[in-house]
Amino acid sequence: MPPRSLEIGPAGRVIARAIVRARTARSYSQRQLAARVGALGRFMTATALSRIERTVRRCDIGDFVTIATALGASPHTLLASPPRDRGHAERAET
Repeated sequence: MPPRSLEIGPAGRVIARAIVRARTARSYSQRQLAARVGALGRFMTATALSRIERTVRRCDIGDFVTIATALGASPHTLLASPPRDRGHAERAET
């Protein structure tokens, strides 16, 4: 029996948008950010990062903390999304 894929919920979508927003604000390509994550000791390909950003792959807590660090931000800062993202996530939960 093939493994069942895990659904990515509203919080995962908010995290994905936050990563994209922070990465593009710093003018990093996915390849550059993946390299920065790798330099911090957590191997990640640009493809894996792309899948996280497109909400095709879940972002586990270890990936999230390392990505935030590679972006020069705290995980809390990335999670403090703009009101429009929070409203979207709240609507998706109802």
